[in-house]
Formats: sequence, structure tokens, C-alpha cells
Amino acid sequence: MDGYVLEGDNTRYANEHGLVVPVVTRRGEEPGDTSQSEGATRVSGVSIQHTPATKLWFGQVHNLAGYRSAPHHHGEAETGGYVLSGRARIYFGEKFVDYYDFAEGDWVFVPPFMPHIECNLDRNDPLTWMTCRTPENIVVNLPDLPDDQLRDWSTRP
Repeated sequence: MDGYVLEGDNTRYANEHGLVVPVVTRRGEEPGDTSQSEGATRVSGVSIQHTPATKLWFGQVHNLAGYRSAPHHHGEAETGGYVLSGRARIYFGEKFVDYYDFAEGDWVFVPPFMPHIECNLDRNDPLTWMTCRTPENIVVNLPDLPDDQLRDWSTRP
């Protein structure tokens, strides 16, 4: 290839034929062996489980209508989220008294080790996020708390 200069060594990503090429995960062929929580389904598009990626987890998270996660954090992972469809809420802070609401097209960054609760505000329709974590899809579940201890949860429209 005339004029093509590779800066850096990416040979660790070579396939079984010694070639460094993109890895494609086709819709419907995503592996199901990623960390899950009841009511939330995480589908991995790019991860160490099925690509040469070593510092990235990228996938979709589906929440059932009215879903509320248990308190959890993502360990050392930095997490980015984007709402594809639906309405979301994330509780955080001391005793989870603070929250932000999200709509389709909103982005969020969740810092490492930050306890939070993810919710689908809609009682009838699912919520779908695109989520990216680095270095991996870490989910550390914490002790749950009753719905009535979450400000404005039971009275949401």
C-alpha cells in the first residue's frame, strides 16, 4: 500500500490469519454472557468476550416498563450512556435523594464507583440505552431499598 503508514503497533489485534481487520457483530448475533440485572437486559456489541477489545464494553441496555434497578455501581469503569428511546431517571447521592431525568437523545456520564439507581420512568413502554464502559462491563449490585424511600418514584406520572 503506497503512502500508508501505520503509527503504533496494533498486532495484538490480529486475527487467526495474522491480519488486523475490523470485527463486526451482526444484529441478533450478540453474545448473551454479559452482566445482567433483573429487568435490565445488557446486549454486548463490542467487548472482551467476543472481540479483541481490551479496554471497552459497548452495548445496548433494555429496561422493562416501570423498571427500577437495585442500587449498584460499575467499579472502576467509566460509563457513558445515551437514551435511544424512552424516559429514564438516575438516582444518586446520599441515600439516593438526588436524581436526573433523561429523554430520548440525552447523554450521561457516570463516574467510577458511584452508587446509583437506574429507572424507566414510563409505566407502559420500555427504555433503551446505548452504553459504553471502559475497561469492561462491571456491575456491582448493592443492598436494595424500598420504592417509598426514593423521592418522587411512586408519584411519577
